[in-house]
Amino acid sequence: MSSDTTNPAACNCLALRQAARHVTQFYDQFLAPSGLRTTQYSILARLVRKGPMAINALAAELVMDRTTLGRNILPLQRDGLIAVGPGKSDRRRKELRLTSAGAARFRAALDAWREAQLRFETSFGVKRAKELRALLHEVATNEQAGAAA
Repeated sequence: MSSDTTNPAACNCLALRQAARHVTQFYDQFLAPSGLRTTQYSILARLVRKGPMAINALAAELVMDRTTLGRNILPLQRDGLIAVGPGKSDRRRKELRLTSAGAARFRAALDAWREAQLRFETSFGVKRAKELRALLHEVATNEQAGAAA
Protein backbone atom coordinates (compact mmCIF):
# COMPACT_ATOMS: atom_id res chain seq x y z
CA MET A 1 0.00 0.00 0.00
CA SER A 2 1.29 3.46 -0.85
CA SER A 3 2.25 5.61 2.11
CA ASP A 4 1.11 8.78 0.32
CA THR A 5 -2.62 8.79 1.11
CA THR A 6 -3.07 12.50 0.39
CA ASN A 7 -1.76 12.51 -3.19
CA PRO A 8 -4.58 11.94 -5.72
CA ALA A 9 -1.98 10.83 -8.28
CA ALA A 10 -1.33 7.79 -6.07
CA CYS A 11 -4.96 6.65 -6.30
CA ASN A 12 -5.39 3.62 -8.58
CA CYS A 13 -9.08 4.28 -9.04
CA LEU A 14 -8.56 7.90 -10.10
CA ALA A 15 -5.78 6.96 -12.52
CA LEU A 16 -7.93 4.25 -14.15
CA ARG A 17 -10.97 6.53 -14.41
CA GLN A 18 -8.94 9.36 -15.94
CA ALA A 19 -7.37 6.98 -18.47
CA ALA A 20 -10.77 5.47 -19.27
CA ARG A 21 -12.31 8.91 -19.87
CA HIS A 22 -9.38 9.96 -22.06
CA VAL A 23 -9.50 6.81 -24.21
CA THR A 24 -13.30 6.93 -24.41
CA GLN A 25 -13.19 10.53 -25.68
CA PHE A 26 -10.54 9.53 -28.22
CA TYR A 27 -12.66 6.66 -29.62
CA ASP A 28 -15.86 8.76 -29.46
CA GLN A 29 -14.25 11.29 -31.84
CA PHE A 30 -13.78 8.58 -34.45
CA LEU A 31 -17.22 7.04 -33.92
CA ALA A 32 -19.11 10.37 -33.93
CA PRO A 33 -19.91 10.32 -37.69
CA SER A 34 -21.68 6.97 -37.19
CA GLY A 35 -23.92 8.45 -34.51
CA LEU A 36 -22.63 5.98 -31.92
CA ARG A 37 -20.70 6.50 -28.74
CA THR A 38 -18.06 4.02 -27.59
CA THR A 39 -20.34 2.27 -25.08
CA GLN A 40 -23.11 1.93 -27.67
CA TYR A 41 -20.63 0.55 -30.18
CA SER A 42 -19.48 -1.99 -27.56
CA ILE A 43 -23.07 -3.11 -26.97
CA LEU A 44 -23.68 -3.60 -30.69
CA ALA A 45 -20.32 -5.38 -31.10
CA ARG A 46 -21.16 -7.82 -28.30
CA LEU A 47 -24.56 -8.58 -29.85
CA VAL A 48 -22.91 -9.08 -33.26
CA ARG A 49 -20.44 -11.53 -31.70
CA LYS A 50 -22.74 -13.37 -29.31
CA GLY A 51 -26.22 -13.02 -30.78
CA PRO A 52 -29.30 -12.23 -28.65
CA MET A 53 -28.52 -11.89 -24.96
CA ALA A 54 -30.39 -11.43 -21.71
CA ILE A 55 -29.92 -7.93 -20.32
CA ASN A 56 -28.27 -9.22 -17.13
CA ALA A 57 -25.85 -11.40 -19.10
CA LEU A 58 -24.88 -8.49 -21.35
CA ALA A 59 -24.40 -6.22 -18.33
CA ALA A 60 -22.13 -8.82 -16.71
CA GLU A 61 -20.06 -9.26 -19.88
CA LEU A 62 -19.60 -5.51 -20.21
CA VAL A 63 -18.85 -5.17 -16.45
CA MET A 64 -21.69 -2.69 -16.19
CA ASP A 65 -24.61 -2.57 -13.78
CA ARG A 66 -28.05 -3.24 -15.21
CA THR A 67 -29.32 0.33 -14.76
CA THR A 68 -26.29 1.80 -16.55
CA LEU A 69 -26.80 -0.67 -19.39
CA GLY A 70 -30.47 0.29 -19.46
CA ARG A 71 -29.60 3.98 -19.95
CA ASN A 72 -27.21 3.04 -22.76
CA ILE A 73 -29.66 0.82 -24.62
CA LEU A 74 -32.51 3.35 -24.63
CA PRO A 75 -31.12 5.42 -27.56
CA LEU A 76 -30.21 2.22 -29.43
CA GLN A 77 -33.75 0.95 -28.97
CA ARG A 78 -35.26 4.33 -29.87
CA ASP A 79 -33.23 4.41 -33.09
CA GLY A 80 -34.30 0.88 -34.00
CA LEU A 81 -30.78 -0.56 -33.69
CA ILE A 82 -31.74 -3.13 -31.07
CA ALA A 83 -35.00 -4.74 -30.05
CA VAL A 84 -35.91 -5.75 -26.51
CA GLY A 85 -38.23 -8.70 -26.17
CA PRO A 86 -38.93 -11.83 -24.18
CA GLY A 87 -36.18 -14.45 -24.06
CA LYS A 88 -36.49 -17.58 -26.17
CA SER A 89 -35.95 -20.05 -23.32
CA ASP A 90 -37.52 -17.99 -20.54
CA ARG A 91 -40.18 -15.54 -21.73
CA ARG A 92 -40.03 -13.66 -18.40
CA ARG A 93 -36.45 -12.53 -19.09
CA LYS A 94 -35.84 -9.58 -21.38
CA GLU A 95 -33.47 -10.26 -24.23
CA LEU A 96 -31.67 -7.82 -26.50
CA ARG A 97 -31.49 -8.53 -30.20
CA LEU A 98 -29.62 -6.67 -32.90
CA THR A 99 -31.90 -5.43 -35.68
CA SER A 100 -30.89 -5.25 -39.34
CA ALA A 101 -30.54 -1.47 -38.90
CA GLY A 102 -28.29 -2.12 -35.90
CA ALA A 103 -26.11 -4.53 -37.89
CA ALA A 104 -25.84 -1.93 -40.68
CA ARG A 105 -24.92 0.83 -38.20
CA PHE A 106 -22.31 -1.43 -36.62
CA ARG A 107 -20.77 -2.16 -40.04
CA ALA A 108 -20.75 1.58 -40.82
CA ALA A 109 -18.96 2.31 -37.51
CA LEU A 110 -16.49 -0.58 -37.80
CA ASP A 111 -14.03 1.27 -40.04
CA ALA A 112 -14.02 4.26 -37.66
CA TRP A 113 -13.38 1.94 -34.71
CA ARG A 114 -10.55 0.24 -36.63
CA GLU A 115 -9.01 3.65 -37.37
CA ALA A 116 -9.21 4.63 -33.67
CA GLN A 117 -7.66 1.30 -32.72
CA LEU A 118 -4.85 1.75 -35.27
CA ARG A 119 -4.12 5.33 -34.16
CA PHE A 120 -4.10 4.35 -30.50
CA GLU A 121 -1.74 1.44 -31.16
CA THR A 122 0.47 3.59 -33.40
CA SER A 123 0.75 6.19 -30.65
CA PHE A 124 1.01 3.83 -27.69
CA GLY A 125 2.71 0.86 -29.38
CA VAL A 126 1.09 -2.39 -30.52
CA LYS A 127 2.89 -4.51 -27.92
CA ARG A 128 2.19 -2.08 -25.07
CA ALA A 129 -1.47 -1.79 -26.10
CA LYS A 130 -1.82 -5.58 -26.07
CA GLU A 131 -0.12 -5.76 -22.65
CA LEU A 132 -2.38 -2.97 -21.39
CA ARG A 133 -5.51 -4.83 -22.53
CA ALA A 134 -4.29 -7.99 -20.81
CA LEU A 135 -3.56 -6.12 -17.58
CA LEU A 136 -6.89 -4.30 -17.63
CA HIS A 137 -8.73 -7.58 -18.35
CA GLU A 138 -6.99 -9.06 -15.32
CA VAL A 139 -8.07 -6.08 -13.21
CA ALA A 140 -11.66 -6.27 -14.50
CA THR A 141 -11.96 -10.00 -13.77
CA ASN A 142 -10.16 -10.03 -10.38
CA GLU A 143 -12.83 -10.92 -7.84
CA GLN A 144 -10.76 -9.73 -4.87
CA ALA A 145 -10.15 -6.26 -6.31
CA GLY A 146 -13.87 -5.82 -7.01
CA ALA A 147 -15.10 -7.11 -3.65
CA ALA A 148 -15.96 -4.68 -0.88
CA ALA A 149 -13.75 -5.00 2.17
